[in-house]
Amino acid sequence: MHYTMNIAGCERNLPLCPLNEELMIGAFVIFGDTELTTACAEKLLSMAPEYDYLISAEAKGIPLVHEMARLNGDKKYMLARKAPKLYMTGVFEAKVRSITTAKEQTLYLDTADADLMKGKRILIVDDVISTGESLYALEQLVEKAGGIICGKLAILAEGDATKRDDIKYIEKLPLFDKNGNALE
Repeated sequence: MHYTMNIAGCERNLPLCPLNEELMIGAFVIFGDTELTTACAEKLLSMAPEYDYLISAEAKGIPLVHEMARLNGDKKYMLARKAPKLYMTGVFEAKVRSITTAKEQTLYLDTADADLMKGKRILIVDDVISTGESLYALEQLVEKAGGIICGKLAILAEGDATKRDDIKYIEKLPLFDKNGNALE
C-alpha cells in the first residue's frame, strides 16, 4: 500500500508502514531524490524568516539542510549528530525519542558550532514533524548554545504537529488506519 501526494510540485508514492497494530504512517524519505530535495528546499526557503544559520538532525535532514544552504548561498549550516565524533571539540547533548525509532536516542552538537550559534538567529529544519520530539531536542541544543530560534520549518507535518502554530510546513501528511485509510 502507498499514499500518493504532491510535495512542492513533485508527485510521490509514500509506502505505508505499520507503526502499531492499528496505525500506519506514510514513509517519507528524500535520500537519493535530488528533484524532490531541491524542490522542497526552494519551497522552504520561500517560507523562511531571516536567519544566520540552519540546523537539522542527522540523518534525513542532511540533504535538505545542505540544499537549502547551497541555494541560499550560506557558507555553513549546523548538524545535530546521533553520536559524538572524534573531531568534535566537545558536545552539548539532548535526548530524543522519535516516532520512527524504537529506542531513545541522543543528539549531539559540537561546541565549536555552538560557539558560532551564540546570539545568532537559528532556523530549525526537519523533513517530517510528527510527535515533535526531534524538534524539541533541536530546540534544547540551540538554547544550550545560546542561539535564538527564529523559526521551525518542515517538509511535512503529521498527527498533532499539523495543529501547532509554531511550525511552518509544506504539506500535511495524514496518519492511516491499519487498512491504509487516511485518518482525519
